[in-house]
Amino acid sequence: MPRTAQFDRQALARLAGKQHGVITRAQALDCGMTERVVDYRIRGGGPWQTLLPGVYLTHAGRSADEQREMAALLYAGPRSVLTGAAALRRHGLSAGWRGDDARDQPGPVDVLVPLDNRRVDAGFARLHRTKRLPAGFCVAGEARFAFPPRAAADAVRPMTDLADVRAVVAGAVQRGRCSVQHLAEELVAGPTWGSALLRQSLAEVAEGIRSAVEADLRDLIRWARLPTPLYNPRLLVDGEFLAMPDCWWPESGVAGEADSRAWHFSPDDWEQTLARHARMSAHGIIVLHLTTQRIRFKRREVAEEIRSALAAGRQLTQIRTIQADQSSVLAVERRR
Repeated sequence: MPRTAQFDRQALARLAGKQHGVITRAQALDCGMTERVVDYRIRGGGPWQTLLPGVYLTHAGRSADEQREMAALLYAGPRSVLTGAAALRRHGLSAGWRGDDARDQPGPVDVLVPLDNRRVDAGFARLHRTKRLPAGFCVAGEARFAFPPRAAADAVRPMTDLADVRAVVAGAVQRGRCSVQHLAEELVAGPTWGSALLRQSLAEVAEGIRSAVEADLRDLIRWARLPTPLYNPRLLVDGEFLAMPDCWWPESGVAGEADSRAWHFSPDDWEQTLARHARMSAHGIIVLHLTTQRIRFKRREVAEEIRSALAAGRQLTQIRTIQADQSSVLAVERRR
């Protein structure tokens, strides 16, 4: 690089700092760099690296999630908005069962763009032209990303594995990032393609299911032709709240808990789960602890345990049952 090369280094540093170390070619030129200087920096073995066409990372080494997302937004244009897995990550949510296991192989970054945007997919940037560009969105620094209902719906539509869809939907609802009502409205407003598994997952939530492992338990119960339980009902004793088990057979006084540390977000949550089990047992409830691995890979064994407990149990008249509310999803589905 010529020794006399001059540009506004402070302006360039400020811009790169706001954009997680990512900058476009146009921005570099606006800071006074020449085409020759930019090309020198992005050469093989140079101090910069090309992430996407015309978008560069201003240091060596592997790019982080924030940098790839920023690069995708800069490449897609000023009206672009992150959605799908990238937006879910920014809301602290996982994009499916394999989402956390695939960090060594990051997937594409999905970006919503207006219909008149002429950019095409490049590298990890996957652009989605839409007439439903979000009117409102979240902002963190220079990043723009969709609200959880849109992000979740966009993330699951390309999925072909129901377990992944369940994980996204249940995770968003259970962590309080969005309501079932908002997801159901997004289902209605969005395209019909890829909506079948989303609709099935929301129907499960409408039955009271609040996690992917609970959905697996429901599948096992149906497969074994066991009596249908209530999912996530509220149990009361003398008008006082007792517990909300994952599934409940009131005629037999049996509660099933699909235990998975993936759905307990701190040691305190895990301790509260154990305390809930103790309270139910103290009132005569037969509590079955069913782990994720056993539900998935030892179905016959688990089914026999449930069947035996139902035969041994009895109705506990002192316990009042209030079913989970199904109204929000069903009301939205009737409008389709």
